[in-house]
Amino acid sequence: MTMKDTLIIEKKKLRKLKKGVLITGLPGIGLIGQVVGRYLVEELKAEKIATLISPHFPHQVFMTKKGGMRLIRNSFYLHRGRKHDLLILVGDIQAMSSVGQYEVAGVILDYCQKLGVREILTVGGYSTGKITEQRRIFAVATSDSVRSRLRKYGIIFGEARGSIVGAAGLLPSLGRFKGMDGSCVMGETHGGYVDTSSARQIVLFLSKYLGMPVDVKKLDAQAKESEKLMKKVEDDIKKNMQTQMVSAGQSVSYIR
Repeated sequence: MTMKDTLIIEKKKLRKLKKGVLITGLPGIGLIGQVVGRYLVEELKAEKIATLISPHFPHQVFMTKKGGMRLIRNSFYLHRGRKHDLLILVGDIQAMSSVGQYEVAGVILDYCQKLGVREILTVGGYSTGKITEQRRIFAVATSDSVRSRLRKYGIIFGEARGSIVGAAGLLPSLGRFKGMDGSCVMGETHGGYVDTSSARQIVLFLSKYLGMPVDVKKLDAQAKESEKLMKKVEDDIKKNMQTQMVSAGQSVSYIR
């Protein structure tokens, strides 16, 4: 084994997946993807089946609580469901360069193809710079048929603008060349903090779309605490702005 290339180390050989779907939960805006991926692994009691390591990840290791060490990595988990078998990808980090992103994506897609994955569904955040009470879910997809399927669940197409950086965009886009359907679903978020509320909305959507019951009680509790904290921060900012402008003799009528 050399470390010139990205490697996937399998724990065991698997039979082909049934209507296999890859769901990614990697770090990104609002850490929504990471929260969703790890929550699904925990709630579905998914089995770890492989580890991905790459020279395109930072050259460091994590020190563990027990005094050990481990490489920075991405991990694959498997949940065999009634309608679909889910391959869930979670990880510490993404590749640090364009070359690395393409290489890691290529290795992931080869592995998915070997297991029989039919659809790639990446999860991320769409930053609006503001806090909204009801988080919407935006998406982009690689075909009209995928867009038609997702619209039935209230997913919004055509409103998100800009570009998608990293695995969330590369995996579905490149997966099309291997015959896989692809989409990236993005939870609406402020972008400046871990958005559990937005992650909750995506978990609920995935539960319906993939026909797998997922209990969101733990996310509900986390979301409430997160919203309280952000409301306090927002109120403090407004008070500080009002104080500064009153001191400067300016009108504060526009502050809501």
